[in-house]
Amino acid sequence: MGSGNVMGGAREARTGGMLQGPARLATTLGIAGLIPFAAGAALALLSDDPAAARAALLAYGAVILSFLGAVHWGLALASGRADTRRAMQRFAISVLPSLLGWAALLLPQASGFALATAAFALLLAAETLGPLRAGLPGWYLRLRIGLTLGALVALAIGAPIGGGGAA
Repeated sequence: MGSGNVMGGAREARTGGMLQGPARLATTLGIAGLIPFAAGAALALLSDDPAAARAALLAYGAVILSFLGAVHWGLALASGRADTRRAMQRFAISVLPSLLGWAALLLPQASGFALATAAFALLLAAETLGPLRAGLPGWYLRLRIGLTLGALVALAIGAPIGGGGAA
């Protein structure tokens, strides 16, 4: 992306195929953010108390959904008067991931995992194919695809089979 994007003029800085600067840091932190997903999935499989491990995994998923929504809140703030209509759409859409994550925590675990999984997939689709794509740098979209796939795999591994108990 050029310097005209909403991300404050950030450019995709690459040297020999390697990400540089903020993109590199975001990638490193994003990958580190998969650790609780992997740990939660592993504990859900191996723990003596899989329900508690699942609850922790689902809670982390809800937190990350809120974080992903906040990306779009920030982009709406940064857009200023440049595109009021798009900013209003981003503000409206940005609160949905946290609301869906919260709802997932209130449902029985199996339903909560299904809702969280759907929320991650729908947000990724909106960012890569839909209305939220505008203004997002290519490196961010590539990062989001990989991180979301990691989160979805962890949620699938950790999800209870059947109705599940309360979250």
